[in-house]
Amino acid sequence: MKSQPIRIGILGAGNIGRVHIQTFQQLPQDAIVTAVTDSYYPLAQQRAAEYSIPRCCETAEELLSDPDIDAVVIGVPNKWHAPLAIQALKAGKHVLLEKPMAIDVPSARDIVNAQRESGKVLMIPHQMRWEWLPLQLKQQADKGAFGRIYHAKAGWLRRKGIPGWGTWFTRSEESGGGPLIDIGVHMLDLAFFLMGNPKPVSVYGSTYAEFGPKKRGIGTWGTPDWNGRFDVEDLAAALIKMEDGSTLSLDVSWAVHMDTDSQHFIHLMGSEGGASIRGNQGKLLTESFDRAVEVSLTPPSNDEGGRIRLSRHFIECIREGKQPDTSVMTGFTNNLILDAIYESSRTGHEVVLDWTL
Repeated sequence: MKSQPIRIGILGAGNIGRVHIQTFQQLPQDAIVTAVTDSYYPLAQQRAAEYSIPRCCETAEELLSDPDIDAVVIGVPNKWHAPLAIQALKAGKHVLLEKPMAIDVPSARDIVNAQRESGKVLMIPHQMRWEWLPLQLKQQADKGAFGRIYHAKAGWLRRKGIPGWGTWFTRSEESGGGPLIDIGVHMLDLAFFLMGNPKPVSVYGSTYAEFGPKKRGIGTWGTPDWNGRFDVEDLAAALIKMEDGSTLSLDVSWAVHMDTDSQHFIHLMGSEGGASIRGNQGKLLTESFDRAVEVSLTPPSNDEGGRIRLSRHFIECIREGKQPDTSVMTGFTNNLILDAIYESSRTGHEVVLDWTL
């Protein structure tokens, strides 16, 4: 396996599945996509034809039973993440599992236990932490440029971006939630990465649904099903407290009356310096000779891109038998926080995180 390309099967031939196919096909020395399946079989056939994938399977069971497949990518609606991931691990496959790792904490616990029993690699492909800008900031954080990062603000505020109204995106039993579990999970992962992975201990949060129930704030992603329903949030806000005393505030929305261009953001506040990301722009912030100093960051020439880096990392972890940077426990941490925010919103109280597995 160390000298041969890793043979990969794709579970879910939708947009995100296509992105993974395109990415792995840019790494022919490391990986080869050998099979694809989808609950809508004609879409799997279409992807197989588009990308010259040798095998098109009618079911996930058929793909997972193939002994010639080493690893799978799971890019399906959130509800099916845990069942398929556990099935894949039990079948002896390594797993690249799209975010969020699970629809809720009980499902996340099941995945953690299945991964530990299997000994296989399970990685969550949070592509944002693999982009050049966060990687540059992480290098500075690791050098101590910011000192102690005691607070961070992160978020992603879309002004008009509810996806696929009425489809699985906006049905809680299939998605687990709205923008918090959809794009908020990306910002959680990015913030914890840059803060040095402090251990979260409690959460206070609130969620709101002011647009979706009125069929307003509709975005361009996905095809609406106007006979469906919207029973998730369209904005969430939270404060997360860490064991070391640091804090993280999080704000995410699919729709909001705010002067925003729908860019993600993160601000790091450290004892010796700070940093700011707004979309694809970033800067370091400090003080010198009693003056505020800002240093803008610039991308490296010929940057290969975050998705290439994360896909190569997945292959490397398989070949070397090591834990990925976005391991099953990072996924479990995110699910703990997401569930706690929803619970805090329901009860109006702070929620202490339960790390029991």
